Amino acid sequence: VMVVKFQGEFPFHVHPDTDDFFFVLEGEMEMDLEGQSHTVKAGELFIVPKGVTHRPRAEHECKVLLIEPVGEPNSGDSETAAPKPHI
Repeated sequence: VMVVKFQGEFPFHVHPDTDDFFFVLEGEMEMDLEGQSHTVKAGELFIVPKGVTHRPRAEHECKVLLIEPVGEPNSGDSETAAPKPHI
């Protein structure tokens, strides 16, 4: 479990072995996945099922609680993973 602040967008990626849980604490984000876009507002939870290509993005700074296994790269591929954001 970790809390992150982010603004901008991550690259499209997939987690083949685990679901991704995003609980928005402050702000608002968009979750793009497989041809769809979903707005996730403060107080809402969005779950990306394992194996689904997705990309979180936020026009303005957003504070999110992430629930994921220890060591799971935040962009799906440990070889090309974006660095984990820090508060």
